[in-house]
Amino acid sequence: MTYNTKFLLTLSGIFLVIFILCAINPIDRTTWLLENILMFLLIAGMIGSYNKFRLSRISYFCIFLFLCFHEIGSHYTYSQVPYNQWTESVFGSPLNDWFGWERNHYDRFLHFAYGLLFAYPIREIFIRVVKVKGFWGYFLPLDLTLSTSAIYELIEWAAALVFGGDVGAAYLGTQGDVWDAHKDMALAGLGALIAMVTLAFINWRWQRDFAREWNESLTPQTSNPETL
Repeated sequence: MTYNTKFLLTLSGIFLVIFILCAINPIDRTTWLLENILMFLLIAGMIGSYNKFRLSRISYFCIFLFLCFHEIGSHYTYSQVPYNQWTESVFGSPLNDWFGWERNHYDRFLHFAYGLLFAYPIREIFIRVVKVKGFWGYFLPLDLTLSTSAIYELIEWAAALVFGGDVGAAYLGTQGDVWDAHKDMALAGLGALIAMVTLAFINWRWQRDFAREWNESLTPQTSNPETL
């Protein structure tokens, strides 16, 4: 058994335990199922493509962290995750009091975490499949993160219209904020931006051909316009 296999089996085992615990008596079973449909599809896609396309350990770990956070949110429903009670029991005061918040912000945290944790795996896919370099290796993950965030908001909207009532409201999770979708997308973009800027700084510091690749990626290639 290789080191990579052991690493993935360890992550899979830990996630399976978290998934089972969070699947036991969620606050709302229907909302839990809705929240996990995309997660099931993602895991099925990774398993189905594993033999032909394996991601790096960093990418798998980033996805693992996000899915763990997601399962906590799906267990409680995002708007009811009791993080205030957790921080009050440990530190003596609710987290919302520290920042003057009034709403439950766990859903906002998850959107930020999506951008922060998925930008790297998305970048890896772009580099290995499309073979992007330089500037585009940092911009395209940010771009795709924002576009998939917008698609998710449309899915939430459609699900809320179809199911309606308490289930639709719980899945949508706006908590009365008319700008909820915009803020969620902005936080996902911010997370991806932080991830890509940090990675660009690391590569600028340690990658010898960083400047050359960056300049070449922004230099138009000579070609016959009629063939475009």
